[in-house]
Amino acid sequence: MGETRTALVTGSAGFIGYHLSRRLLADGFTVIGIDSLSDYYDPDLKRRRQAALLQSAGFSAINQPIETPGLLADLFAEHRPNIVVHLAAQAGVRYSIDNPRSYLDSNLVGTFELLEAARAHPPQHMLLASTSSAYGANTEMPYRETMKADHQMSFYAATKKATEAMAHSYAHLFGLPVTMFRFFTVYGPWGRPDMVPFKFVAKIFNQEAIDVYNHGEMMRDFTYVEDLVEAVRRLIDAPPQRPADLADIAEGDSLSPVAPWRVVNIGNSRPVQLEAMIAAIEKALGVEAKRHLMPMQPGDVPATWADAELLRALTGYVPNTDIGEGVRRFVEWYRDFYQK
Repeated sequence: MGETRTALVTGSAGFIGYHLSRRLLADGFTVIGIDSLSDYYDPDLKRRRQAALLQSAGFSAINQPIETPGLLADLFAEHRPNIVVHLAAQAGVRYSIDNPRSYLDSNLVGTFELLEAARAHPPQHMLLASTSSAYGANTEMPYRETMKADHQMSFYAATKKATEAMAHSYAHLFGLPVTMFRFFTVYGPWGRPDMVPFKFVAKIFNQEAIDVYNHGEMMRDFTYVEDLVEAVRRLIDAPPQRPADLADIAEGDSLSPVAPWRVVNIGNSRPVQLEAMIAAIEKALGVEAKRHLMPMQPGDVPATWADAELLRALTGYVPNTDIGEGVRRFVEWYRDFYQK
């Protein structure tokens, strides 16, 4: 039997953090979770996720903001985590227009605190969440990790792109192996209430009209949460190494020429029209939705589409859950959770 590995998961009571922590516990990791249980959306949902994780003897929770000075430094010094998965962040494109300072504190200052702690006590691999929004104004599809991504269209996206650059500098200066992953519209059981399909299902149940932005002319690379977790789990065991020579970097690899750092898309590689997602919800619920057609929101983009070939090359895996099946599973969870 090998030594039990310790994983630090920031944002462990969040949607993705909860599912990833469950997977790591099932795989024999000891998991330390950090989450501020913020009120950006219903804190009760976060508390219930955390309570479920605490049923495992291998899980412990710290409920403080990651930007708390010294918190992460002390935690790294005491526990020396082997693996770090950084998911804690202030999320949401639209909310960043109204409350940008929360993004500065959580996304930038919080990531700085994490990198400083890792500098003092280096883990074997750090994996930090970024976003497909980092591709910004790019119109060429599908998005590839080697594309320039210089024109973010929201402050949220700008902060996430900044964390990529911050992590790269620490990878270069201190040899920290870092994988940045760019998520593409994640959904599934225990999801975020501010995202599709959660918002749509809740409104349809209450016989309210759903807000359909850009008059429905939107495409998203919807990624089922368990697929994303499988991809992250496999990437944990594929840490980047600083290349000895530029010739060592394979075509299509985003590996830095000067650091053990790369960025990887995690998406379904099949963009879905927003109307197709709504149709899947209607089918799962057996109810027709009332639509409130609206213009594009500031900071939003009309389409996202991941090229997942780098993920496939590194892990042999690409997300593959069909939108109809994923929505069916979400609606099943929603009915059970809210006793609908």
